[in-house]
Amino acid sequence: MQPKKEVQHVYLVGAKSLGAYGGYETFVYKLTEHHRDNQNIKYHVACKANGDGAMDETKFEGVTEINDHEFELHNAHCFKINVPQIGAAQAIYYDVAALKACCEHIQKNNIPHPIVYIMACRIGPFAGHYYRKIHKLGGTVYLNPDGHEWMRAKWSAPVRKYWKISEQMMVKYCDLAICDSVNIEKYIHKCYDGKGIRGKNPKTTFIAYGADLTLSKLANDDKKLVNWYKEKDLTPKNYYLVVGRFVPENSFEVMIREFMKSHSRKDFAIITNVNDKFLNQLEEKLHFKSDKRIKFVGTVYDQELLKKIRENAYAYFHGHTVGGTNPSLIEALGSTDLNLLVDVVFNREVAEDCALYWSRDDGDLAKLIDQADELNADEITKLGQKAKKRVAQEYTWDKICGQYEKVFMEADKKR
Repeated sequence: MQPKKEVQHVYLVGAKSLGAYGGYETFVYKLTEHHRDNQNIKYHVACKANGDGAMDETKFEGVTEINDHEFELHNAHCFKINVPQIGAAQAIYYDVAALKACCEHIQKNNIPHPIVYIMACRIGPFAGHYYRKIHKLGGTVYLNPDGHEWMRAKWSAPVRKYWKISEQMMVKYCDLAICDSVNIEKYIHKCYDGKGIRGKNPKTTFIAYGADLTLSKLANDDKKLVNWYKEKDLTPKNYYLVVGRFVPENSFEVMIREFMKSHSRKDFAIITNVNDKFLNQLEEKLHFKSDKRIKFVGTVYDQELLKKIRENAYAYFHGHTVGGTNPSLIEALGSTDLNLLVDVVFNREVAEDCALYWSRDDGDLAKLIDQADELNADEITKLGQKAKKRVAQEYTWDKICGQYEKVFMEADKKR
């Protein structure tokens, strides 16, 4: 009789909640959902208790309340962290407080050989202290270095400098960096080889991001969908679409400016959580409110509805210039036939020849929009089929979650 296999405890730090708009939030939801019946892995997930993007477990089915700050979802133990509203610093506070809570839980429950998986490089100055603590408790630290946080336009120069130094410190001390893009993995080695602990190269592996390829359950005549179109003054296959966070590095200014320059008779539907300050800046620059085709249509959290809106779009814009394997891009490739992507290495890596590309140069995207409007149905269908095949081969959640299971369980073999 074989001895019972030890359960691998994995602590996930860095997502605000499970299943919200962000990439890490979707990742944590899908990973825990996929492994909900896996007897070999037990997840512990840090969630924000308050503020922007806070976890609201009452919106989910199958939640088991433990107490006012702990619950179970997908058989994962979730614990909530209260965060003071201290501006940009709250993200750092949140990760540090979550790591502290992980260490306390590991110690209190005598968890053997835990893995603490930190998403994003926000807490560099505190990394050494907590990494040493986790190692003393018999654990290992895995890191997802995200995609060039220090390049994001929303940060001031001093903050960008902090993110860059923070990244360096976190990569240096981690036991394994899991990169969700081949180009991010190359970047980590280019910048940090020879700069790990005792001058070693950082240890890395590549695991991409996943997408759900199943079609929406909603029919074209579903009342929910029909009412949404009526309310937003849109018609199926007659709108360009973008879904994403409303931040400068996602090229909203370029996409709106260029759409206004184009001769398209279609609409441009923008699904995002609008930031009034940024919105007012764009209106001052572009005066887009005078163009009836530009439509900010709010947020859509109903996943079946959002999937159907993607499927019914004439084309999808992807303007993300910073990051690795971007979730919204993979979701678009899996559901929208015609995709127009800003030409950066991360997007080329994912979509290859399944999409059309544009630069941020003046007039380039407007010209591509006019060309896209002239494509025939057969050309669009071929691009869509190619995109779906690419996603099915490389970016399914089945594949990604299987790779994570292998990486987590291999830690057990190395002990």
